[in-house]
Amino acid sequence: MEGYSTSKTELCQAYDLGIIEYNKALQLQGRLVSARLANDIPDIILFLQHPPVLTIGVFGGEENIIVPRDVLADEGVAIVRTDRGGNITCHEPGQLVGYPIFNLNTKGRDLHQYVRNLEEVIIRTLCDYSIGAQRDSKHPGVWVGEEKICALGIRVTRWVTKHGFALNVNNELKHFSHVHPCGIANGGVTSMSRLLGHEVMIKDVMLCIVNHCTQVFNIAVELKSPKQFAKYYAN
Repeated sequence: MEGYSTSKTELCQAYDLGIIEYNKALQLQGRLVSARLANDIPDIILFLQHPPVLTIGVFGGEENIIVPRDVLADEGVAIVRTDRGGNITCHEPGQLVGYPIFNLNTKGRDLHQYVRNLEEVIIRTLCDYSIGAQRDSKHPGVWVGEEKICALGIRVTRWVTKHGFALNVNNELKHFSHVHPCGIANGGVTSMSRLLGHEVMIKDVMLCIVNHCTQVFNIAVELKSPKQFAKYYAN
């Protein structure tokens, strides 16, 4: 396949994959990172949701599970160790997860700036919904007051990224009560629907994120059908 060249405004493809098991999405990211490293594909953003799962990052976090394992099993909550940065977090339906597969060789090779850019995209998206959000200088992610609304965790291989952000949109947050999210014992969590008092269309939030990605990362994002990259999405 012909390689993708660098230009002032880069091409990026976005896919809405619906609800996908965490491990399946992790394998998919691995295939996409390999393809991006080979320059066989452009930058990609995967949008999806996960069934209930606690993920433990490279900095640990199992000690931050605060309920017995049989409680998690009874509620159908999986526990997965993964290779992203950070501590423990929770995914559940209604939460919008974004996994950018970005080549940072064309974006400054600055991991701190990359994380700040992801935060900026989410902050601007929340502003579209009249939700005032901010960073916390001690912890990556996005906060509304003292409550976290979006978690961030990344991994980079030869300057190609995977993992990303998890924005609480309509999720009930019930499984967050089983952990100290991101290892912060006294930190609360919130969601867009809780703050606004009504459910929010996840696809509309996704479109806002796409719009702000174009501005913050200076990329041209094109929404595509999952069928258009079936060879990567196959089991």
